[in-house]
Amino acid sequence: MDDQNKNLILATALSFIVILVWFVLFPPPEPQAPVDTQTAEELLPQSPVATAPTAADAAPSDVSAQNAETRQEALSAAPRVAVSTDRLEGSVSLLGGRIDDLSLKDYRVTRDADAEIVKMLSPVGSPNAYYALYGWAAGSGLDPALVPGPNTLWQQTAGDVLSVGAPVTLTWNNGAGLTFQRQIEIDEDYLFTITQSVTNSGNSTVTMAPYGILARHGEPTDLMNFFILHEGVVAMADGELTETDWSDMPDFAYSERENARAEIQQVQQDGWIGFTDHYWMSTLIPAPGSAFKSVAKYDDRRDIYQAEVVLPVQTLAPGATVSAQSELFAGAKEWETIRNYQTAGVDRFIDSIDWGWFFFLTKPIFWLLHYLNQIIGNMGWAIIGLTLIIKAVLFPLAYKSYVSMAKMKELQPQMEKLKEEAGEDRQKMQQGMMELYKKEKVNPAAGCLPILLQIPIFFSLYKVIFVTIELRHAPFFGPFQDLSAPDPTSLMNFFGLLPFSGPEPGSLMALIFIGILPLLLGISMWLQQKLNPAPTDPTQQMIFAWMPWVFMFMLGGFASGLVVYWIANNTITFTQQYIIMRSQGYKPDVFGNIKSGFGKKSKTDSE
Repeated sequence: MDDQNKNLILATALSFIVILVWFVLFPPPEPQAPVDTQTAEELLPQSPVATAPTAADAAPSDVSAQNAETRQEALSAAPRVAVSTDRLEGSVSLLGGRIDDLSLKDYRVTRDADAEIVKMLSPVGSPNAYYALYGWAAGSGLDPALVPGPNTLWQQTAGDVLSVGAPVTLTWNNGAGLTFQRQIEIDEDYLFTITQSVTNSGNSTVTMAPYGILARHGEPTDLMNFFILHEGVVAMADGELTETDWSDMPDFAYSERENARAEIQQVQQDGWIGFTDHYWMSTLIPAPGSAFKSVAKYDDRRDIYQAEVVLPVQTLAPGATVSAQSELFAGAKEWETIRNYQTAGVDRFIDSIDWGWFFFLTKPIFWLLHYLNQIIGNMGWAIIGLTLIIKAVLFPLAYKSYVSMAKMKELQPQMEKLKEEAGEDRQKMQQGMMELYKKEKVNPAAGCLPILLQIPIFFSLYKVIFVTIELRHAPFFGPFQDLSAPDPTSLMNFFGLLPFSGPEPGSLMALIFIGILPLLLGISMWLQQKLNPAPTDPTQQMIFAWMPWVFMFMLGGFASGLVVYWIANNTITFTQQYIIMRSQGYKPDVFGNIKSGFGKKSKTDSE
């Protein structure tokens, strides 16, 4: 076996092993069945701020049910202010002033035109309650009953419907000289601006601290639980990103001051904290340059998860007014939208998208894919365009590789002669080979380097396709209407031509009765092999013969966008290699190699 073939087999086998282990140990996740009910004590623990004050209870204490109410019943339990923009709809509860009802108009649960739109936030009492709550923590000497809490019934004193350019104002007077106001604004995308203010008309100085809380009752029921995706708490603190999985929060150390299991971080200048799902995210964002306490908390008594932002204590003298402003992001993790918020001042907000270990590849790959899609208007063709650009960037390396491979073919007679002369003396043969390579300026390892470079690119593109919402329900053509999902066609019904449906996507039968794209992938790999004659070594012949078809079934359950990339990559590689080898005087006999392969098989079978 010559060194060129050894290196090629080594590189291909490495790719095969990496993908095989990944596929076996981490199969594509199956969504969990939704939970119909959710019960919990509706009283969240107190949250300390700085050294003295503590936050008010973060959920109403008068709502406690053995069986969860329906969402509509929960919504009607308190007066509300409607929220309506081109992209959002929902309401704000006047009980506690909670932002607890939010749906995303641009996204549906499935691809069906009449499918329900995605519900982002849900009120206390509904299954898997998920909401934002703002307030003031009473300072030393101030009765907590004198600051607004989750059971405070606010009055709507300005604005009608919360919409773009039309804020609403909520007011509450504690009857003891303190008047609280909360103004809520919303932009054209997913950002709420909350301005809290307090006026002291009493005779004594008071201290208090503003806070914001995101609360989720129970772990989300639609978790992907896939190692490639982070779901849970995501936080930025002075330029350092922290990601905590849902499953890790119950392992937090117990904090007496938080009255729950918690991780606390003092942020000096810039940061944010929130919850991230596969495609959706809610984030508390203090004003840029603000110091604050960032808290990730789990109350195991009531199975409630919290993310908190607690701002510094403010002193309020008689006749004075203090205010604090912060923002809440609640919506889809759209790259361009999040990037615009980062440009506007949210520190490193783009890192809220899980780019992974290969972020230095995933970020530019997605950037390029995003703009190609904007130009072309079709994500499938954008992936093909991305493949062309990647191949163009790697072309100098590929050129050297294919030139080296062509020269190796020319040196084949001399190499065979060296083997005959060396006989059983392997050291002499290796020395002769190295001298020949040096004389002819051939690098035997050049042929496997492009294959090895494809591995991180392949993983990075898979990460991009799986994580980014821009690929969700992205159509290509015909039956391929979701490039983030596996190929929906199947050999079972002859790709839809027979009058019955194929196997359930993600099932073993779907893996066996593959679709059009995996089949094209196998054919493209097989044709690429036929640029060169089959190796004479029987072991090599077997590996090369089976490899395209093993990869075909292995990648059949992957996202169809990734398979489109692989097919395009193989097709371009075949074309490049054929042209370059022809330019070097070596004419690949593709049809002859195909015929020879079938001929050998027939001969073997006849024996």
